[in-house]
Amino acid sequence: MNQDMPRIVDLDRDEVKQGLADGSILLVDVREPHEFAAGHIPGSVSNPLSSFDPSELPGGKRIVFSCAAGVRSVRAIEFAQAAGRDLHEHYKGGFKDWAAAGEPVE
Repeated sequence: MNQDMPRIVDLDRDEVKQGLADGSILLVDVREPHEFAAGHIPGSVSNPLSSFDPSELPGGKRIVFSCAAGVRSVRAIEFAQAAGRDLHEHYKGGFKDWAAAGEPVE
């Protein structure tokens, strides 16, 4: 694998649901505040990509990034890895997949 390429791991809805249910993951929603306020996955925390600071991410849990459809969450992984954080997981379908599947929304 090319060392310059970020390592990206796509998680599906079931993996995200399981991690939230058992408390093993912290789902970091990188959408903008108005998007988060309009609806988000229960248990997720807001950390908008526009003001994203990987050093502010807590340790202790698996951090999984989420956005609307899996584009900004990949950018968040790239930013985090560039800052030296070993983070590589995101919810590939994002909020659109979650809501379309009829999952609960806060």
